[in-house]
Parts: sequence; C-alpha cells; structure tokens
Amino acid sequence: MKFGKKEYLNWYRSILLQRRFEEKAAQLYGQQKIKGFCHLYIGQEAITAGMMTAIKKGDKVITAYRDHGHALAMGVSANAVMAELYGKETGCTGGKGGSMHMFSKEHNFVGGHGIVGAQIPMGAGLAFAEQYNNTGNVSLTFFGDGAARQGALHEAYNMAMLWKLPVVFICENNQYAMGTSVERTTNLLDIYKIGLGYDMPSFQVDGMKCETVHEAIFDACEHARSGKGPVFLEIKTYRYRGHSMSDPASYRTKEEVADYKTKDPLETTKATILSKKYASEKELDAMEDEIMTTVNESVEFAENSAYPDASELFTDVYIENDYPYITD
Repeated sequence: MKFGKKEYLNWYRSILLQRRFEEKAAQLYGQQKIKGFCHLYIGQEAITAGMMTAIKKGDKVITAYRDHGHALAMGVSANAVMAELYGKETGCTGGKGGSMHMFSKEHNFVGGHGIVGAQIPMGAGLAFAEQYNNTGNVSLTFFGDGAARQGALHEAYNMAMLWKLPVVFICENNQYAMGTSVERTTNLLDIYKIGLGYDMPSFQVDGMKCETVHEAIFDACEHARSGKGPVFLEIKTYRYRGHSMSDPASYRTKEEVADYKTKDPLETTKATILSKKYASEKELDAMEDEIMTTVNESVEFAENSAYPDASELFTDVYIENDYPYITD
C-alpha cells in the first residue's frame, strides 16, 4: 500500500495526542489527582494510529484495561477521557469506570475491560451481532500477551472459526504480562501460531510502524468483512513504562528499553514526515502546541467537573424492563 501526506500527518497527530495525554496522566497520578489503577499506552501508539486509517466507520473496537490510547484514537475527546480518569460525571463512562473501563457507544468503542481475557469472547459476540444483523462491520478485539494464556481465547477461536465470524483478534504483544516476560510463560514464543491450530489465518506484525499495522489490519478486516471468517494478528510492540503506575519495571534492562526507543513510532513517523517534506519543523511544533493545549484544557475540564451524584450509584448496573415472559 502507498501512503501519502494525509496518512502520515494523521498518524503523527494521533500518536502525539496519545503520548502527551499519557505523559500528563502519569504526572497527575503522581500528584494523586488520578487514583486507583492506571495503565499507560506509551510506546504502543502506532497500533491504534495505524488501525484508525485501516478500519471503516461502523467497525467496533474492544480491548483490555490499557485503553486510554484506544479511546483517544477512536475519537473520544481528551476532555471525556481525562474526566473519566478523575472519576467525574463528565467522563466517557460517567465517572464510574475510571482508567480501566473507558467506553463510548457513539464512537463504537466497547471498552476497556478489567478482567484479563474476558474481552476475547465478548469481541466474538460483537462480531456475531454484526453478522446476525448483516451490517458488514468487523469487531476488532484487542488483548495482551498475558491474556493469550486464558482458556476463553480457545473457546472464542473455535466458535469464531466455526461460524466464520467477522472478527479480527489482535494480540498487542508488548513482551511482558505484568512483570513476567513471554519467555517465562510459554514455549510458543510466536503467539500468532496459536491461531493456526484452528486453521485461522494468523500473522506476526511489526507494531512499531503505522505502515505495517495499517496494512495488516486493513487486509484482515477485508478478509473478515467478506465472510471468510476471523484473522489473528500478533502485533509486536513495546511499552516504555511499567505495567501500571505502581510498577517500577525493574525486571527490564536499560539496554532493552534504549533499543526499543530507537524504534519509537513518534520519532520515526516525525522523521518520515520531515524527510518527505509533508510538513516543516515549524508546522509540527505548531501541532505539538495545539495538542498540548488540548491536553491542558482536558485537565482543567476534569478539575472543574462534578463527581457523580450518589443517586447515580445503581444507574447502569441493572436495567429495569417489563418482559412478558417473566412473572412474579
């Protein structure tokens, strides 16, 4: 596939927004403005940026709890994401989900899920709904390398292949499940090979480049959209921070982190833009200023928003409905 100025500037803007937002979130967490769990996406942004230029408007995205980047890439405003981190009522989940449970029906973002691997069969369920309703949409189901060990994955893969569901399973392999390296959890280091046991088309992808991510997700979506069933992508990436804000990441060497930083998608995308003269340093600096303004405004928005009222405690927990087949 050939990519031009539009794609590279879109990718850079998306990566930059995610990076600066997450850096600000880390700072606010240190100030105890954000509390509870907080899992940053720094280093992995090429995946969501590359995804957004590859999918179609009605496609659904579901992921685990490292979800701020996915929400921002899908178009959820920085205000709504930051307010959710603050637990405020103006957040995208009404202040009830926090860092791990972002959600936006409007933007086809179906979460943000805290139970490891639970979103894998849920993603297959989303695909079943799209197939049943004949929408032509695809479910993009993200999970980490640690979640690839869950038994629910195998049940979902079996059913998805049996029913030829329009789902693209995406393992964001950032090399570590919490603090445990892939090498310490499995003898199968090439995670994509799991899908081969189900005759599922399965591929390994360089997740540090928007170009390779776009190509792989575009092709996978076209395959699934055409009725041929699911595809499994193992997208190899790296997180520059710990598993969560409470993780010092002392299990990694400085040399390993430094090596991956030479592949930083923010810097490599910027270098391509400059080398191809798609934008000047001055124009990219102006974009940076614009995005920093957006991030800073999101903090002000969250600070000035109210917490959910106590009367909202049970809202969205149960749905009251009168079903004709249910009697007292």
